[in-house]
Formats: sequence, structure tokens, C-alpha cells
Amino acid sequence: MTLQEIIILRKGDIVMAKDKKLVEAITSMDVDFAQWYTDVVKKAGLTDYSSVRGCMVIKPAGYAIWENIQKELDRRFKETGVENVYMPMFIPESLLNVEKDHVEGFAPEVAWVTHGGLNPLQERLCVRPTSETLFCDFYKNDIQSYRDLPKVYNQWCSVVRWEKETRPFLRSREFLWQEGHTAHATAEEAEARTVQMLNLYADFCEEVLAMPVIRGQKTEKEKFAGAEATYTIEALMHDGKALQSGTSHNFGDGFARAFGIQYTDKENKLQYVHQTSWGMTTRLIGAIIMVHGDDSGLVLPPHIAPTQVMVIPIQQRKEGVLDTAQEVQARLGKVCRAKLDDSDKSPGWKFSEQEMRGIPLRVELGPKDIENNQCVLVRRDTREKVVVSLDEVETKVPELLETIQKDMFERAKAHRDAHITDAHNYEEFCDAVENKPGFIRGMWCGDRACEDKIKEETAATSRCMPFNDQEHISDVCVCCGKPAKKLVYWGKAY
Repeated sequence: MTLQEIIILRKGDIVMAKDKKLVEAITSMDVDFAQWYTDVVKKAGLTDYSSVRGCMVIKPAGYAIWENIQKELDRRFKETGVENVYMPMFIPESLLNVEKDHVEGFAPEVAWVTHGGLNPLQERLCVRPTSETLFCDFYKNDIQSYRDLPKVYNQWCSVVRWEKETRPFLRSREFLWQEGHTAHATAEEAEARTVQMLNLYADFCEEVLAMPVIRGQKTEKEKFAGAEATYTIEALMHDGKALQSGTSHNFGDGFARAFGIQYTDKENKLQYVHQTSWGMTTRLIGAIIMVHGDDSGLVLPPHIAPTQVMVIPIQQRKEGVLDTAQEVQARLGKVCRAKLDDSDKSPGWKFSEQEMRGIPLRVELGPKDIENNQCVLVRRDTREKVVVSLDEVETKVPELLETIQKDMFERAKAHRDAHITDAHNYEEFCDAVENKPGFIRGMWCGDRACEDKIKEETAATSRCMPFNDQEHISDVCVCCGKPAKKLVYWGKAY
């Protein structure tokens, strides 16, 4: 330890040598974004490694975020008439093979159960990668009449997909999600539900996660296996890569015809149902990290943060400090999710830990503050400090949390908008891919060959054909120069 460090320690400076280590353990995102992400996930205590290769242990800090996501999504689902159910986690091979396009799309990722105990099974069982076939098998017996429709079901569960390369939250062989599966009497009802759920997802991301998204339709190449149309929300991460954050699929009557799901209509005629499916996963936690995080760790939007406020007493052994801090925490607990850190760690260590964990707001309270009937509020997102009266703390803290939520969304939106590049020809497109990380807007002729060429030569993929942004920035395809049909957002993606 140097003389300077000793002096710092003796003066009680909050930036102690110990405190520095917590932050220095994080690689700067500008140096190595992938390593920065891994460091934050680990140091913030969100996940841990597992003996099961490709699978993660979600620790309490990470699972609490998922619980808040689940709680808010579930509430919004039920407001639209959704009911929760649960399907088996195993799918017989014969059932999975009923819909050809569907099984081909998932075949490379399927995990199989071949033995029950010591005995080989007569038929292999797939560990569900998704549950369309199970819902269809159920619906064919449960739906008989138009009076049985619509069926608007959702399940919260885990699924298994045998990913070759894994990364916590973004890609793991087992992950948590929700999958909605609905059945309707008409194509119009199914389309309305598909769009409704996509908009629900988009509103959730923007209002709760403070994460702006692009809403649009996937190309034929990128749509879900077996779907007529797939709608998506695409978010932009801090490093300029896109992340598919939620999808909603219109199946038409394709699955219904494959599985024989029919109902008798009001004219006593047999009709096939029209179906949808939609889902969000724990990769949203990865999105929160990569959209809002910084070199000090996690930055959580207040609406989703398990702990919104941490009260930190300064010189807590002095008379009255801890008692006052406990009182403030109790008062704040009635208007937000507040906790008290009364551990014997130094204040500097507590500050660093709070920042690492992304807690949106901390309340600093010391002897001089108590003497002046005040406390100091420190924002995680900007580190701005605000002095407020203890008499007003229950009013000022919720107001500041809402300000933080709004500001985080506006910053993320400004970052995304600043990283959208228009390309009018292939030269501009390739230059943007190499030198301007972010979304690239370019017109497309609709030919699969152009989409394949772009992916092969640049590693960029079509992210979506946007709903509300159909201006023609050019009359020709960005790849081949032929007449264009659609505006497409392109980009490298996770």
C-alpha cells in the first residue's frame, strides 16, 4: 500500500483501494464488449456457472428481475383475456413430426429422451423446444363448436434448445419464457391477436424496460417455422448489434389442418381454427444489461428493479444514525421497493456495490444530514446528487424514480436513433456494416437471393420490415439494384 493510499484510508475517503477493486474487475465495454457483458452478469450476481454444460444458474438477483418481468407481463396478458395453463415438457416424436416445416425448423436444436430408467423407450421423447404441437394435440379434442372459441392460453415454463454457443441470458440450452397459444374462429381474429400481442410486447419494453424497439414483420426467410407471418420487436444494444426481443406469429390454419383441429360454426359447418403463438424469454435480462449498463456495472430501470432504493447510513455507529436510516427505509417502503444496507462494510464499498447491482437510487444519510433534517439522493444513471428534506422524502423519491425511468428511455432512444444509417446501394451498405454499428435501413426487392448474399458477405441479417416506417428511401434494392418492394432494417445481431 502506498503512502497516498494510507492517507486516503485514514481520512475515510469513500473511494478506498478496496472499493476500486469491485469496479476494476469489470472490463471496459469499449475495450471488449463481450467480456464486459460477462463481467457484469457475474459481478452483479445475476448468474453462476453450472455443471450442466450450456446451462446457467440464475441467482436471486437475476431471478428477481425475471419475477418482475413475469409479474408485469402476466398482468398485461390477463387484461386482454389470456388464461394460464401448463403443458407437458415431453413431446412424442410422432407428434413433433406432424407438421413438416415446424419439425425441420427445430430439428438441429432438439434434445431427445431415449430411456426411461434402464429401459429404452418405444418412442423417443423430445424435451420441448416450443409447445405448438402439444397445444394442437390438446385443441383438437378440446375444441368442438364455435362456442368453444376463442382459446387464449399462455404458459410460463422452460424450454430446451441445444445451442452450440451459449452466453448467459442471450443463449442457453435451457431458458425460461412464456409462450402464448391461441385458437380463433376466423383469420381476422387471429391476425388481430397476433398484432395485439406484438404491440403489448413493444409497450412493455418501452414503458417498463425503458428500451425502445422497432416493430415490424420478419421476412419469409426469417419467420418462425410453420407460421404464415412472424412479427417482431427489435432492440439495439449499446455495441450496435440488434437483439430480437419478442415475437408474435400468425399460424393461419396450417397447424389446424395438420392436426385436424376443427369446429362446427353457427351454420353447422365444419371449419378449421386459426392460430397464433407469441413469446418472450429471459434474454430480456440480457437486453436490459446491454442497453443500459455502463463500466461500473448494471443500470436497472426503476420500473423493473427488484430494489429501487437503497438507504445507506454514513457513520452508522454514531448515535441516532442507524435509527433514522431505519425509519427512512420504513417510510420509503410504503411508496417504493426500498432496502437498508446496515452491514459493517465501509460506505465506499456499499456505494460501489450498489452501483454494480444497478439499484436506481441510493439515499445517503449521515450525522450532519440528520442535524439538518435532510438526506442526499444519488441517481445510478447519472450519479447526480440531490439534497432533499426528510419531511419530503416519500414524495421526492417516487418523483425522482419516474424521472430516472423517463430519462433512461430517452437516452436509449437517442442512442438507437443516432445509430441508424440509410444505405442506397450495396457500396453504402457494406460501408455501414463495417464502419457504422447499428441498424441499416435499405430497400429490398423481396428476392431471397439478395437476403442470402447480404448475410453471407456482410454477416448482417434482415431484422424486420417496419410497420410505421415505409418511406421509400430509394426506388431500388440495396443489394441488386432492381426495383424495390420493401424497406428493411438490417443489422448484425445476437
